[in-house]
Amino acid sequence: MSFLSNFFGGGAYSSAIDYESFPYPACELGSAALEGRVLSSAGRNPRLSVATFAGGCFWGLELAYQRVPGVLYTAVGYTQGDMERPSYSAVCAGGTGHTEAVAVFYDPSAVEYGTLLDVFLDRVDVTTVNGQGNDFGTQYRTGVYTHNADQMKMARARFEEVAEIIGAGPRGPKTVATELLEAKVFWPAEKYHQQYLEKGGQSAEKNSKEKIRCYG
Repeated sequence: MSFLSNFFGGGAYSSAIDYESFPYPACELGSAALEGRVLSSAGRNPRLSVATFAGGCFWGLELAYQRVPGVLYTAVGYTQGDMERPSYSAVCAGGTGHTEAVAVFYDPSAVEYGTLLDVFLDRVDVTTVNGQGNDFGTQYRTGVYTHNADQMKMARARFEEVAEIIGAGPRGPKTVATELLEAKVFWPAEKYHQQYLEKGGQSAEKNSKEKIRCYG
């Protein structure tokens, strides 16, 4: 167990999260995290690939991916940090190094990784440092976290295209603040966060164009 786990675990921050009780795929992600593994494909169905994106508050980004044909499962959680079994309160305190993220389990024969990148780039201002919208802090930093060499190659090419576009903008050059890194262990967020906006009544139907209301 890490120093941060000892410092933040229990007490005022949280007790251990029971990942086995979570719906799929959060339960599988939790089991992998406890073993220190980063999934590149689904254990239950190896034909499904895994992708990870961080775009500020994870509720809205998750719903956006739930609506994409070819995406079979999603889960929200915390990644790219150091603490084991991080809780929402610990991550929000800013000391764990994690960012809020969405794990996307998709069928590559039905949806290309490039399409998932398009969804991300359509929702995220890649020039904003440590935040999106009204949410700021390192836990809201944006990122694309790749699970294999093909994802990294495609994402790097897309980042270069975006950097060229925003670097020649009419309001002066800007730079990409969004991280592009290999994925680290993904710790599922608490059960109530999973599919939060869908459970609140917002549509998760494929190809839905209904406006996503982040706190709705």
